[in-house]
Amino acid sequence: MSQSINDLEHDIEQTRARLDRTIDQIQGRLSPASIVDEMLGTARQTPAMAGLYDGALAAVRRNPVPVMLIVAGVGWLVHRVAREAERRRELDATMAGAESVPVLNTGTARVYDPDRPTAHPAADRVADSLRM
Repeated sequence: MSQSINDLEHDIEQTRARLDRTIDQIQGRLSPASIVDEMLGTARQTPAMAGLYDGALAAVRRNPVPVMLIVAGVGWLVHRVAREAERRRELDATMAGAESVPVLNTGTARVYDPDRPTAHPAADRVADSLRM
């Protein structure tokens, strides 16, 4: 009986080792570098894309810093556009909520005139009542 338990433990360890190898292979295939390599390999196999791919790769190899600056600029632009779109969505949501709030309109427009003294309606009424 103890022999069969040892056999089972050995089988379990072998199964775990195979599972670990399988997981490592899957992770290797799904890494960003391997995905990019696969995509570029597919693009290179297409006759129309092969020349474009080779030309772009040669340009990157000749001028890596300008290419990285261009990529950073495009990334920054995309980030700004996305952030502005999010800000507009939030503003639209806020404005939609503000339209449902009732506003009290008394019909009197108030205009600021720096040459006129500031009027205090409550204080003026008290002063008028004392004069009478």
